[in-house]
Amino acid sequence: MKQKRYFLEENEIPRQWYNIQADMPVKPMPMLNPNTKEPVTVEDLSELFCEECSRQELNTVDRWIDIPEEVLERYAYYRSTPLVRAYSLEEALGTPAKIYFKNESVSPIGSHKLNSALAQAYYCKKEGVTNVTTETGAGQWGAALSYASKVFGLESAVYQVKISYEQKPYRRSIMQVFGALVTPSPSMSTRAGKDILTKHPNHQGSLGTAISEAVELARMTPGCKYTLGSVMNHVTLHQTVIGLEAEKQMEMAGEYPDTVVACFGGGSNFGGIAFPFMRHNILEGKKTILLIEAFSRANEEQREVLRTTHLRNDISDAEKIATIKALYEALGVPERVEQQIAQKFQKALSILDALEVPQERTAELRKYAENLVGRKS
Repeated sequence: MKQKRYFLEENEIPRQWYNIQADMPVKPMPMLNPNTKEPVTVEDLSELFCEECSRQELNTVDRWIDIPEEVLERYAYYRSTPLVRAYSLEEALGTPAKIYFKNESVSPIGSHKLNSALAQAYYCKKEGVTNVTTETGAGQWGAALSYASKVFGLESAVYQVKISYEQKPYRRSIMQVFGALVTPSPSMSTRAGKDILTKHPNHQGSLGTAISEAVELARMTPGCKYTLGSVMNHVTLHQTVIGLEAEKQMEMAGEYPDTVVACFGGGSNFGGIAFPFMRHNILEGKKTILLIEAFSRANEEQREVLRTTHLRNDISDAEKIATIKALYEALGVPERVEQQIAQKFQKALSILDALEVPQERTAELRKYAENLVGRKS
């Protein structure tokens, strides 16, 4: 029988998270304090988040962050999650590619979100926090935080987008089973919610309304901190346990991925699986083809624009993108890159044509590839 699943022993579960910021040659733009317009500090963030998560958020120095023993103990109930060889999918596609997927659905609440919820709840408890708040859409993050709060003895309040609250009663029930107070957002329990409902009485809710209410409750309640399930650096940091496990499991399978694919909303899922693999690209000095091509064609003044535009605080993100895009176009970068893509695509097609695979299978794959390469966005 062919091996389909790869697991790590409990003592092989990663004991550190990977902080990609430490390896980035050009660091991310800092968040700005909306009041001072200066880069935020740990003290600024700690008004809302727990202190340790605030430190992790701004840490651009330490490549590896130790996973607390208490969090590892909880990880061991469901980690490692299996790396699965998708033989049936390969057969259905008629592809020679080897496809693997990391199955995070085996966690107690059915998603990867628990990897960060346990860490955040632990840090809050350690710092003397008694209550945590958050928002949730479909309910995955809300369920994860509710479970983690119960594990570490915290009270939790979850604002769920109203339309999801009504359409997904079972997810709401899971949160309530773990002791969370679940409120459909917008609600009349906060000033933000009241203002929204006053203007729009039939508002169905959004993550924006739920975030506003959760943040307000955290700011107004003693001993309470706000938690977030995606977007932030510290959240993605906690999720890198996924990719670090996958690296070891791919070694067990005798493989290394050519491509890592993940769905991407706020980024925690993508970052979790991809960042540990991306570190090898960064440390080996690989850069994007666009930037390489631009630098090879630019004069010194133009290179300075390429180096510094993303660091400017006096223009918006849209203006930064427009500046770089205009420079790329002036240097003829898009045309050159399209030529290189076309060359590589033709090489890929020639390999496809040489495979001993039924023509109807290769024709379907060729059509898909042509549509993919020809897409405009």
